[in-house]
Amino acid sequence: MQKAAAAPRNIAGFAWIVVAFNVAVAIGGAFVRATGSGAGCGNHWPLCNGQVVIGTPSMATVIEFVHRSMTGIDAAMILGLLAWTFRAFPKRHAARLGAVLSTVFMFSEALIGATLVKFGLVVHDASPARAAVLSLHLVNTLTFLACLTLTARWASGRPRIRVERSAWVSVAAVTLLAISGALAALADTLYPVHSLAAGFVQELTPRANFAVKLRAAHPIIAAAVSLWLISYAISRAPAAQRLAHVVVATVVAQLLVGVVNLLLLAPIGMQLAHLLLADLLWIALVVLCWNAEGQPGIAVDGSKILSCCHASNVVGTNSAISRIRMLAAFARIELR
Repeated sequence: MQKAAAAPRNIAGFAWIVVAFNVAVAIGGAFVRATGSGAGCGNHWPLCNGQVVIGTPSMATVIEFVHRSMTGIDAAMILGLLAWTFRAFPKRHAARLGAVLSTVFMFSEALIGATLVKFGLVVHDASPARAAVLSLHLVNTLTFLACLTLTARWASGRPRIRVERSAWVSVAAVTLLAISGALAALADTLYPVHSLAAGFVQELTPRANFAVKLRAAHPIIAAAVSLWLISYAISRAPAAQRLAHVVVATVVAQLLVGVVNLLLLAPIGMQLAHLLLADLLWIALVVLCWNAEGQPGIAVDGSKILSCCHASNVVGTNSAISRIRMLAAFARIELR
């Protein structure tokens, strides 16, 4: 009995480790882009220059090879989480759904990354195709992180819920902000400048690349989305105060780092710090949006619904008592 009770906690802890490792993988991918190492292994994938083991590599090859090695480790961790979840939880449990979706988006993440490499959408490529695939890559990464985060939450016993409309607006707003940020970072890599004035001139040039023009709009989008997120977090504060405070603090920190990143002309270290805070903000927002406290429309975990219905059927001889017990069970889940 003790092992069965401890299993979900162990899985939840492992799931959070997987979430943290995927944040590291995302930062590694940004480092590959910022250093122009995307072609470090040529157009070969998953091998590096057609070889399993690299010989006397360049620095770009080492950076790309390390990143690919991290994605391989990540794949093993995801598959391990999937197997463990299916072994520990019953059918229709939300944690199983989260693990399955995480696995699906892990494979799609690999396919999109392979597309960037195989079609040469790396290093100095400034085509609209690269911007489109990079945006798709980012949306997939965010969805992947969200699924992993929810898997960890559901594995720890949190209920699966239907979120309110304002939560979906918040998620969509951050996704849009992240896309503009990714393209702005791409512009910083492809078209570096030596002063803020030169950057403004570059952004106002009629023939400027789309990513360069978007770089000028990114701070405006960031300010607008930040105000929305702070407003949304405050609206959730009465029921989920700690989570709301984390979201607000992360938003403020992200704004400050973004300003410093802009003033320093986006050095690689600041870009990575900016991305790290963006990932942490995304995870905190997902936890807040899918937190049951204060949500108007709760859709409880399928396994708990089944157990409640089964309890009511067992005492079918006394319909009044069974209804009271069923309502009490739903009330307990609602309060969670």
